[in-house]
Order: sequence, then structure tokens, then C-alpha cells
Amino acid sequence: MITGKSTDGPISRYLNRRISSRITSFIVNHDIRISPNAVSVISFMMALACLPLYIFKYLIPAGILVQVSSIIDGVDGELARARGLSSSKGAFMDSMLDRYADMAILIGLIICIQDSLLNPVLLVIAVMALSGSLMVSYLHVRSTHDLNIHPSLVGVLDSIASRDVRLFLIFVFSVLGMPLELLIVLAVLTHVYVIVKSVAVIRHASKTIDTNGGVEDG
Repeated sequence: MITGKSTDGPISRYLNRRISSRITSFIVNHDIRISPNAVSVISFMMALACLPLYIFKYLIPAGILVQVSSIIDGVDGELARARGLSSSKGAFMDSMLDRYADMAILIGLIICIQDSLLNPVLLVIAVMALSGSLMVSYLHVRSTHDLNIHPSLVGVLDSIASRDVRLFLIFVFSVLGMPLELLIVLAVLTHVYVIVKSVAVIRHASKTIDTNGGVEDG
């Protein structure tokens, strides 16, 4: 059975999975011998190819490739679950490749607007967009590992800055030819999400401790 994850963001849930699940079904039904890890590498290479496209200002093909990479990124997990091949090693590899893919895409975008980076304010925005993307991923990992709760499952804002949403925004703004505006949106969205969700996770953890008879705050 082809399934998504309970922590899927809205773009994955309502758009990407509708396409990736069909790709996964085709692979499974036709017994195509490709491993989930190989699919992860394919998705990563697609994202990496966006770097030179952005550098040379081919925004539309770069944006489209970003979204295709995002869709393919869902196939590896679906394939692993469908074939009973899920493993912590595969999840670790996929996560690491995703982080490098995100950095390649954002570095390409930053270089794309390099003429504007003479303005120190815009330089800060570019750095905030890149750091915010990494901080969202870091929040998800640390919250799940340290507090046993995924941020998307508590508090408000749902998963408005999850990777699928960020990549979809990159796709849309790239097609519209608005790389600078994109970085501003990502800078604000990611850091607001991290702050709000960090508070929500801490509150949730505190309530859980109190309910279980642990040490109360203060």
C-alpha cells in the first residue's frame, strides 16, 4: 500500500503525494528494480542541478526542477514502506541529502540576486532565508529526538514552513521571476515558524511532564 506520513506538510498532502504515489505504484506494479536510496539520490541530483540554473538566471526551468525534485523526494519513502525496506539508515541518508539539496537551491538563488547583495539589508535577508530553512529542519529533528513530538502535530501554523511548502514557494516565485521577494518570504516565514513552534513544543512538553507527575516549571 502506498502511504504518506502523518507529518506531511500541506503541499505533500494535497499535491505531491497525488503524483508521487502514482510513480511509486508504477514502480511497484512493474517490479522495477530501483532502491529507495537510489530514488533519494535522483531527487538530490535534480535539486543540485538547480544551482547552475539559478546562477545563470534560468529561473523558470530551475523552479520547475525544484518542484519535480520535491515530488520525487516523496517516492523514496513511499517505495520503502511499500516494499518493507524502511530503515533508520535510509531515513538518515535521505535527510542529509535533503539538507544539502536545500542549501544548493538557496545558494543558487542568493547568487542569482548578487547584484542586490551590495545592500547589507538584502544580504541579511539572504542569510536569514538560508539559516531559516536549516533551522526548520533542525527544529523538527531535535523536537522529535529530545521531546518525542513533531512540531507539526502541536500548536498553530500547522506545517506552513515544512520542506514541501518551502520548495513549492521556490517553484512559484521562480516561475514568476521574483527571486528577491522569495528570499524575503522564506526569511520571515521560516523564522516565525521556528519561534512559534518552539514555544508550542516546549509548552506541550511541560504539560506532559506535569500530567505524568514530573517536576513542574519554576
